[in-house]
Amino acid sequence: MTDTPRPRFRVYPSASASVEAAKHFVVCPQTEDPAYRLAFADQEFMVSDETRAVRLQLEWQKFDLLLERAGIEHTMVLFGSARTPHANNGAKNIEQLEKHLEAYPHDVNVQQELTHAKALQRNVKYYDAARQLAYRIASESEQAFGFASTIITGGGGGIMEAANRGAFEAGKKSIGLNIVLPHEQHPNAFITPELCFQFHYFAIRKMHFLMRARAVVAFPGGFGTLDELFETLTLRQTCRIASLPIVLYGESYWRNIINFDALVEAAVIGKDDLKLFRYADTVEEAFNHITKFYHAHPVHPVV
Repeated sequence: MTDTPRPRFRVYPSASASVEAAKHFVVCPQTEDPAYRLAFADQEFMVSDETRAVRLQLEWQKFDLLLERAGIEHTMVLFGSARTPHANNGAKNIEQLEKHLEAYPHDVNVQQELTHAKALQRNVKYYDAARQLAYRIASESEQAFGFASTIITGGGGGIMEAANRGAFEAGKKSIGLNIVLPHEQHPNAFITPELCFQFHYFAIRKMHFLMRARAVVAFPGGFGTLDELFETLTLRQTCRIASLPIVLYGESYWRNIINFDALVEAAVIGKDDLKLFRYADTVEEAFNHITKFYHAHPVHPVV
């Protein structure tokens, strides 16, 4: 942990001191039994099903504490697919697949893989846009919005990497919230190391995305992006979070994936609910949506 606060005078020993002292106990049947372990230093106990509530609290508190120590008050959230490739990576993959098919033209699996790779390559523009938008937000937020803000992503590849990369190239810190998945997920190389976190609980991770959020920009993505977007829209619709700009980047993609008008026609959402978000097709348009919002709704410092 970084930015450790000043040591405080303690009458009682600290927990870390007790952990050290406990290492020097006399070996006997009583001390060797798991029951004798300090509760908070007992790994087996801490990961048991019965201590789930404690783990939920710790996962909430660690992130919140470290961001508070780092002085981060405002964040800008960028969601999007982990599969969106960087131009060079996508092109290289397509080239390799095409060479394979020249030698083995009847390889059905590779034919399907090539079709998939070409579809992903069409999404390269979103990688570039997320990178540029994050760069602008990181560079210009204080001047444009009236407050300094920090880019926050899910910490993986694709759109998340692009956004962390844009902030990195602007010389600013950025946050990444990884999560433990069945297939190992690595944080991208552009997250500020002391602001790179790993979560077990999706619910706590999603709360942290929005806890300090001043805007949410959703780029094209799959189940994870849709989950995060609808969580945000639901919280806004029910007034459980403060008003903030929600931008859907890539209007044709979002209109094709989600028929919001059909939801209105089916009377399951109201027409005014469509005002909760805006579409954007350029970095300038997305940036301007956020700028206009904060010109109309300035953020006043907490006194």
